[in-house]
Amino acid sequence: MKFNEFGFSQNLLEGIEAIGFEDATSIQEKAIPHIMEGNDLIGSAQTGTGKTAAFLLPIIDGIIKKNVHDDQIKALIIVPTRELAMQIDQQMEGLSYFTSVSSIPVYGGSDGNTFSKEKKALESGADVVVGTPGRLIAHLNMGYVKLKKLEYFILDEADRMLDMGFHADIMKIIGFLPEKRQNLLFSATMPKKILELSKSVLHDPVEVHMAISKPVEKLSQRAFIVYESQKIPLAKFLLSAKRLKSVIVFCSTKSSAKELTKSLKKENLPAEEIHSDLGQETREEVLSSFKHKQLKILVATDILSRGIDVEDIDLVLNYDVPNSGEDYIHRIGRTARAAAYGIAITLVSEKEQGKMADIERLLGAPVPKAEIPGTFGPSPEYKPRTRGNGRGKRRKPNFKRKNSR
Repeated sequence: MKFNEFGFSQNLLEGIEAIGFEDATSIQEKAIPHIMEGNDLIGSAQTGTGKTAAFLLPIIDGIIKKNVHDDQIKALIIVPTRELAMQIDQQMEGLSYFTSVSSIPVYGGSDGNTFSKEKKALESGADVVVGTPGRLIAHLNMGYVKLKKLEYFILDEADRMLDMGFHADIMKIIGFLPEKRQNLLFSATMPKKILELSKSVLHDPVEVHMAISKPVEKLSQRAFIVYESQKIPLAKFLLSAKRLKSVIVFCSTKSSAKELTKSLKKENLPAEEIHSDLGQETREEVLSSFKHKQLKILVATDILSRGIDVEDIDLVLNYDVPNSGEDYIHRIGRTARAAAYGIAITLVSEKEQGKMADIERLLGAPVPKAEIPGTFGPSPEYKPRTRGNGRGKRRKPNFKRKNSR
């Protein structure tokens, strides 16, 4: 479906054309008409599917067509991290370039001068505000945020926000909003806690769910079955390949990200870590270097992974096995985006074999296993055990494909 078939205003279509958008993605084609009709919506889609534009485009169009010029905020978008707030604001700026719709990002971790600038912008009025929960509450508590005429309330990456403990903050923010508004909730995964949140926020929502259990076709997946002690040496070996120009390594904890980055630097490999222990300025510098191809290897934790929007990533290396199949899909979706090819490699220790088997069941097929070079010594067999089954009974993974959600 072409973007000019949605009935968008001409000024918005000019921004869409300038960015280079041509055909709508599946999530855009399914979600945009419902949002334009004024329905509340709960949507799920994996990364790289155009989810952000799926809600930005109808919001911008709605603000243009109502043609109300005042100092009131029309749309409030809540996101889990500063990086994601900046990413959405940048896309907002591009799409709305030829329109009069204004926006401002509001996020924590900045100096007092930045807070003052945010305050001034909020007082004078912005059509769209994109922010993190804590920073928004700091402004809301001071009483100058103009939300009486709010029309759109969007929760993006809602599953990650709940994982980070923002449920109470979200509900507090909702307490400042007018009851009559359109609510949109987007999430990469749909666990029970998300469905519970949607019941307290959304009103008779339309549901748009894209399949999460199908990696893109141009993505080559491999897994190495290893002992824990073999992980760092094998990671060094894999990341030393000269043909690799842009790599993301995912670690499940800050400690493993720090340890791996330290080891890679000792081998003179161009790697930097990004996690919540780093200051905002440092994180921003690291991300900027990676996006501009000045940094080859980015070692990241899951908490910050959703704010990383970089094209042409050659390899995603799962140094630690993700905790769920949905997280696996999200991680590996960082490569093979658009028309590009990509590789996803997962290092699976003995204690992680159960998690890997869970992921393979969700995928509906085993991830091909690669043999580690003989110089690393023998590796364990792949014999996943049932997690939480008392006596460690071995199971045989069932690879019968499930229906897509």
